[in-house]
Amino acid sequence: MRWTQTLITTQKEAPDGAKIPSHILMLRAGLISQAMAGVYAYLPLGLKSLRKAENIVREEMNRAGAVELLMSALTPQSLWEQTNRVEAFGNVLMKFNLNRAGTSTPVALCPTHEEPITDIVSRYISSYRQLPITLYQIQTKFRNEERPRSGVMRTSEFIMKDAYSFDTSLEGLDASFNKMYDAYHRIFERAGLTFLPVDADSGAIGGNASKEFMVLGENGEDNVVVCPDCKYAANTEKAEIGENTYSKSDEPLAEIQKVQTPGASSIEAVCKFLKCTADKMLKTMIFEADGKPVVIVVRGDHDVNEIKVKRMLGAKSLELASPETIMRVTGAPVGFAGPVGLKEDVPVYADIAVKYVVNAVTGANAAGEEAHITGVNPGRDFEPTQYADVRNAVAGDSCPNCANGKFIIKRGMEVGHVFKLGTKYSEALGAKFLDADGQALKTIIMGCYGIGVARILAGCIENSYDEKGIIWPVSIAPYEVCIVPMRVNDEATMAAANKLYADLQAAGVDVLIDDRDARPGVKFNDIDLIGFPLRVVIGPKGLANNEVELKWRWESDCQNVALDSAAQTIADAISAERVSGERFKASKN
Repeated sequence: MRWTQTLITTQKEAPDGAKIPSHILMLRAGLISQAMAGVYAYLPLGLKSLRKAENIVREEMNRAGAVELLMSALTPQSLWEQTNRVEAFGNVLMKFNLNRAGTSTPVALCPTHEEPITDIVSRYISSYRQLPITLYQIQTKFRNEERPRSGVMRTSEFIMKDAYSFDTSLEGLDASFNKMYDAYHRIFERAGLTFLPVDADSGAIGGNASKEFMVLGENGEDNVVVCPDCKYAANTEKAEIGENTYSKSDEPLAEIQKVQTPGASSIEAVCKFLKCTADKMLKTMIFEADGKPVVIVVRGDHDVNEIKVKRMLGAKSLELASPETIMRVTGAPVGFAGPVGLKEDVPVYADIAVKYVVNAVTGANAAGEEAHITGVNPGRDFEPTQYADVRNAVAGDSCPNCANGKFIIKRGMEVGHVFKLGTKYSEALGAKFLDADGQALKTIIMGCYGIGVARILAGCIENSYDEKGIIWPVSIAPYEVCIVPMRVNDEATMAAANKLYADLQAAGVDVLIDDRDARPGVKFNDIDLIGFPLRVVIGPKGLANNEVELKWRWESDCQNVALDSAAQTIADAISAERVSGERFKASKN
């Protein structure tokens, strides 16, 4: 391709609203164009990279034995009603009515495809002889994101590879899961990502045995806890906390005293008012679990983990209670509630760390007063219904897997997710099979495996950029090589450039020739911004010596090679780098 014959739209300045490097650079390099909040068009360069990422995904899924199909993005809403996910997704699920021939049909745009794939399998698979099978697609998904952000990382319309395994037994599910888990490692390694598999929660999808693949980087949207000793890793929604985290002070127990704290309803304000530290406070939060109030108590310097709470209670829904419910349960306004002297007999669940707090400060539950009490001691002044791990892990917490490990916190962004679904969807949608005896109908056991294809691109950029722009690996770069003739009006220069261009194309190299009549500095700046892996400069001095200049994007030094053998030298280097990525990997170490 020639630069002047395609659409390349580079920008010098960071666009308004773009904050993280991948978002800024994808816009500046002309990979994407924003249509509206959370919706992007892929311009020619971005589409080429996206298709290369898709091809890596497709090759490794096929290698793992998965079978590709393509499902519709538009489905009848009744499918989602059968699995009770219209309510679970809420406003995220894009729903509307199709009016045809005087009838109105409720439909939905798929945010994921568990329902459609299970419906297909229920129609066409009926015998154990047809199992196991893993089906996958690369398809557009739609989610009404309330707060789209971070460029293509969180959007309302996005391309996902989603795969679903169907097995006759738990042992079969384990085997299918492991194949996908291994395939994900190969995919992300080929794409040049620095990634980490972590324990995760399955969220609205359901299921268990869940692993997220996180690209590590300071601009990640999630916190990941890692044990440096045993390599245990989990996102904060899932991370368990070891008992070795806690120890109890031997200070004498104080008596409870009520203190007026007007206007001090936050942890920070109370700490300042009473000159105490947040770890000496008890934060009391009132939730409604499946419509019934429950009290959750954590230390003031900790945050309630609603997913852990929901999982502990086995609740289908969990919401913060209304101010009216809080007043009814505690007798106090929002910000002044505590676990001592509740006005209603409701379950009280305290985080394990609460058990070890001595002489705590908490809300006084005083009607008509803005007050707190000091000298509160669990076990003496209130007895929780149960102690449980209901908070987010923090740096310094003990690892649950090893004796001495202490968590460190890293930032990461999810690019893939694999988990075991079990029979949630196959049961609801009637996906069953006849066993080997041909007698009993049994429910198919499912697994689910997703990759955000655009997130591969954004994750790669977050891992690999500098002050000049993107640094692509050969595997997913829009073009592998960019030829730069220094004088496009010079006949000898263009003859050499065009011959090298044709020879590289014939050798299967994905090559762009920068045939713009522009200053060298302009060309080099654009090429570095876009991040083409290999730049080939053809200038009068080099031609006089029958040489061209090669420069890898991630290396500072240039290399001169003979013009006559340049095509073969470049083709061999690109071919080797496609397979191993060794030069790119070495630049990151």
